[in-house]
Amino acid sequence: MHSPLLAFLLLLTGLVTSCSSEEPLPGKAVRIIDGDTAVIVAAGRQITCRLYGIDAPEKGGWGRKGQPNAREAEQALKSLIDEQSVELVLTGEKTYNRPVCLIRKDGQDINLEMVRRGFAWAYRKHLTSPYASAYLDAEKDARARRSGIWQDANPLPPWEFKRRFWKE
Repeated sequence: MHSPLLAFLLLLTGLVTSCSSEEPLPGKAVRIIDGDTAVIVAAGRQITCRLYGIDAPEKGGWGRKGQPNAREAEQALKSLIDEQSVELVLTGEKTYNRPVCLIRKDGQDINLEMVRRGFAWAYRKHLTSPYASAYLDAEKDARARRSGIWQDANPLPPWEFKRRFWKE
């Protein structure tokens, strides 16, 4: 005999399990916040995703100055996924109270593509296997091609920019 509460709990447990594993969730990108954050509707809810393994230039706002190329990074992510169907993999990690996610579109790793196009750094501090090598190689190639942020010979990484200019 199943009660509605038991059925709900079983369903919820299944969703939580699938969200915190490598199991992709189908979804749709409904808003791009900046070059490394997007809002995805998946599993019947809006999820504000911090893209795993990358760090894009900071946009600024709330009286804070932004970095060069921040708008271009946001536009690059928009061109890749905005208003499109995607697959979302939640890593189980959170940053700034947002889940950290891998986003794939048609089998393409969008996080990696942002690095490859030169609109994000490979975020070494948070990269692990099996992604680290590909992301670091993509950054090296983007630097060599002087793509995106790498048009500047020595752009300031976002984590240093925040420490230097957004002291809280």
